[in-house]
Amino acid sequence: MTLVKFHEGKSKSSLLRPGFDDIFESIMNDTFLSDRMVSRVPAVNIAETDGHYHIELAAPGLKKEDFKVDLDRDVLTISAEHQNEQAENDKKYNKREYSYTSFVRSFTLPDSADDDHIEAKYHDGVLKINVAKREEARSASRQIEIK
Repeated sequence: MTLVKFHEGKSKSSLLRPGFDDIFESIMNDTFLSDRMVSRVPAVNIAETDGHYHIELAAPGLKKEDFKVDLDRDVLTISAEHQNEQAENDKKYNKREYSYTSFVRSFTLPDSADDDHIEAKYHDGVLKINVAKREEARSASRQIEIK
């Protein structure tokens, strides 16, 4: 769906429907709708060293129990699901929105990744996953003689 913003100029159609554009604009700028229309997928940094691939996923506000990391063949899938349940006996609030967070990110590991040596750790809002490289894939550094 494409949203087109119209200019405020007086046109024949705007005279026929006064206030319609203002109502439409207020609905589209409502924080309830705009927050839910934005994709909420955590940012990821991927780095490589001689012995490992490093994946860092920024997901503050979650606990390590909220995450699930799966490996299916060569696809590493990171998912999380978190639901805030607050029991409140007094019903004096005017607006309350349920808080529910879930996402799924998948990454295809290269052939050089060692599937048996994957470690994950969640600390300070960042999920860090280290994937070891196979021994034969590790780059051996050596001096090249110039002839």
